[in-house]
Amino acid sequence: MLPPPLPLQGVKVVEIGQNLAGPYASEILAMLGAEVVKIERPEGDDARGWGPPFNAGIATSFHAVNRNKRSVVLDLKDPQALAWLRGFLADSDVFIQNMRPGSLEKMGLGAEAVRALNPCLIYCSLHAFGAVGPMALKPGYEPIVQAFAGMFSVNGSAEVPPARVGMQVLDLGTGVWAALGCLAALQRRHLTGEGATVDTSLFETGMGWMAQHFAGYFESGRQPPRHRSGNPKLIVFQAFDTADGEIVVAAANDRLFAKFAAVLGHPEWGSDPRFRTNKDRIAHRETILPLLSAEMLKRGSEDWAEALEAAGIPCSPINDLAAVAAHPQTAALGMIQPMPGYDARGIGLPMSIDGQRPPVERGAPALGEANAELGAPMPK
Repeated sequence: MLPPPLPLQGVKVVEIGQNLAGPYASEILAMLGAEVVKIERPEGDDARGWGPPFNAGIATSFHAVNRNKRSVVLDLKDPQALAWLRGFLADSDVFIQNMRPGSLEKMGLGAEAVRALNPCLIYCSLHAFGAVGPMALKPGYEPIVQAFAGMFSVNGSAEVPPARVGMQVLDLGTGVWAALGCLAALQRRHLTGEGATVDTSLFETGMGWMAQHFAGYFESGRQPPRHRSGNPKLIVFQAFDTADGEIVVAAANDRLFAKFAAVLGHPEWGSDPRFRTNKDRIAHRETILPLLSAEMLKRGSEDWAEALEAAGIPCSPINDLAAVAAHPQTAALGMIQPMPGYDARGIGLPMSIDGQRPPVERGAPALGEANAELGAPMPK
């Protein structure tokens, strides 16, 4: 019995993307079955050189966000190449771009011009700071926008300077929002027959991830404090040093706190008026946390994990990448997938449909590999 078709089979996507955000958006659609053609300038996407490490001469970070695509190289200063691209867009469903603000408009490839050419097209732009406003034309990269959106101000601990989040949460998160916007616009097109212009940005993603912090700020007018691993609104919800390492404990309600206190050998803390509710514990943070920390130092991480899990208290060691990759839960989910055509592995799309994770059918494309197949003019 043949597997069911992927949900976006037959959807034609054109990407003029670079670095991470735009390419990740189109990779999501590609993994869901869309036909994605990546348009690159003659020297290729800059991210091809973002290494080491490299695999087959291509940076592994490029491999990670450009699977299941084909590459066409175009010199968009060449009228023949520009005419070919316009013709290709006229027969496409989705166009995703995250080029420098204003650059495509100068070539007649802005949203208004391309949607006039193809009124059914979904035109999706990923910006640094947004499609409108005084900073709309300002370029930006992940650490710049993390700083601007306030994310540095809540990351890290009070003992060290503010710090960036250690992965590309804005680039990849904006890619997710762009893909979601394209899917929503495609569904609306089924109802109306009309295309749409979808805009998102790293700044909007940053503010979205910060929604809970902003809600507290709007109510109190106070900047939330920084905690190395904890949460300003919850106790217990943080990492503790043990006799031989660290372990994160999330006794995130009053019932779990009482169980945690019992595991630590102090059941009386669960009924102590200073610690009985989360509100009480927050008010007496400077008292309860040193008490908990002192007890956690008395045993090793594995001993604590066994005892806490037996009591139903969520906890985890602080894993490195090797531990995550080797864990049986990772294997059970099939999150690590081979990349066809390369001796390499990558992380699969974080979703399953009918119990199946969308497949990686091809690795990242070689530069310009589809020019001849699609009849695109090679740069001179």
